[in-house]
Amino acid sequence: MTDWSLQSKKAVVTGGTRGIGLAIVKELLELGAEVIAIARDTKPIQGRLKHQANLFTIDGDVADAGFRKTLTQKITENWGRVDILVNNAGTNVRKKLVDYTEDEYRHLFEVNLFSTVEITRLLHPLLKKSDQASVVNIASVAATFDLQSGPPYGMAKAAIVQLTRHLAAEWASDKIRVNAISPWYIETPLTADVLTNPQRLQQIVARTPLGRIGQPEEVAGVAAFLCMPKASYITGQNIMVDGGMSVKGL
Repeated sequence: MTDWSLQSKKAVVTGGTRGIGLAIVKELLELGAEVIAIARDTKPIQGRLKHQANLFTIDGDVADAGFRKTLTQKITENWGRVDILVNNAGTNVRKKLVDYTEDEYRHLFEVNLFSTVEITRLLHPLLKKSDQASVVNIASVAATFDLQSGPPYGMAKAAIVQLTRHLAAEWASDKIRVNAISPWYIETPLTADVLTNPQRLQQIVARTPLGRIGQPEEVAGVAAFLCMPKASYITGQNIMVDGGMSVKGL
């Protein structure tokens, strides 16, 4: 096994059936990892990647506390350790703060923040057994910039970035590295309603030095690198995959 491989690594990816999550699952599989993809409905990925012997799926809602405990139990019984955890599951409802109901913004926090906190916490013993584990949290540039995407989403992603920094320090002695990735607008089902609006698309591209929308595979490549032995001295970082948006002035 080389430092550029993930051969024999055991990886868990939440929200792994479409968009960025699906791209990450594919990338990890191609690099030799065994992957458990988690989503409310994993049938689509089972059909698309049915030839992959190292792909396993678990159906369930990460926002459900009972499922999170069941998930941990299943992974413990079947694997006994986890080398890679990618917290990717997320959702959004775009509106002004005063237009949210309490149930709506609490649900956004549950999916985008609390599920990541709890799954990561529950899997800590299995990550510790790896002796060289990597946690990758998919955050967003919305954690830092106003994207007109709704306050709860940005608030949750900002908390994910801080969680990343904290755990990088707290879990370093357990040989667990923790990093975050903050994508800009990536062409996924979650952003389809924004990117199909010609005016918004023009604004987004104009704000991006590379002059285009990002692709899920471009986020997946960064995630895979952060899980490799070659990235063994990188922890506590939030890497923006944004086509240069975050450094653009005039």
